[in-house]
Amino acid sequence: MVRRLQESGISVRVASRHPDRSRAIFDANATKLQFVRADVQDDGEVRAALAGCDGAVNAISLYAEQGSTTFESIHVQAARRIAQLARETGMQRFVHISGIGSDPNSSSKYISARGQGELVVKAAFPNAKRLRPAVMFGPDDRFLKPLSVLISRLPIFPMFGKGETRLQPAFVGDVAHAIADLMQAPDTKANAVECAGPDIYAYKELLEIVADAMRKRVQFVPMPFAAWYALARISSWLPNPQVTRTQVELMEIDNVASSKTPGFSELGIRPTSVKDVLPKIICGS
Repeated sequence: MVRRLQESGISVRVASRHPDRSRAIFDANATKLQFVRADVQDDGEVRAALAGCDGAVNAISLYAEQGSTTFESIHVQAARRIAQLARETGMQRFVHISGIGSDPNSSSKYISARGQGELVVKAAFPNAKRLRPAVMFGPDDRFLKPLSVLISRLPIFPMFGKGETRLQPAFVGDVAHAIADLMQAPDTKANAVECAGPDIYAYKELLEIVADAMRKRVQFVPMPFAAWYALARISSWLPNPQVTRTQVELMEIDNVASSKTPGFSELGIRPTSVKDVLPKIICGS
């Protein structure tokens, strides 16, 4: 996202709790790029990070709750705080990254918080652009890359349910392109955009595509969602849980763009197929 904004000629300020970690990702000599510390719980730091900017992107997310850091505190309260402070500074552009399927009425705490986050952002910053990506893929991602690693090691692969959940993965580079466009788009552009790839796959079908690309023979075995929830409950006691309740909840529902909501085509972007990037993702798996 930062690189895409820079390519568009935009000076970028990256605000995070650990700016040194962010700085290490980029060329130390990069121009028009600044790193600052900002804890989303500290209004003073957030206000200072936003000062002098024409626009902001809220890319903060949380997949597992820990102590006082909850879905409510990050996806709702923090989203509201950032949008309000951005509005108070007189900012002209604000992009809030949510996700396809976000629903304030969902029984899932995570999915509900994402949906509520969209509502509070809209209330605090009426012209905010709300971007909802599908599950994203790309080199070193946390979706296809881990799957390729497991497929390379396991002769038998347990699937979420029967592997029937529909997915429409979006290339991270295309999503970054969309964000850059929304930051520069005229106000007539849609305020909500769903970013999904060109192809819809059943989960099992996607696993088979990865296995075929790796030339691996794997037996994909259905595993009831109830068993996954039990595994997530046990895993939650570990320092770095490999399976979380949120992951299971997300895999229990289709992750497909709505035909009623504008998408990549609204921004003139031709989405990238999984098959075009897959060789780079599985390289070294």
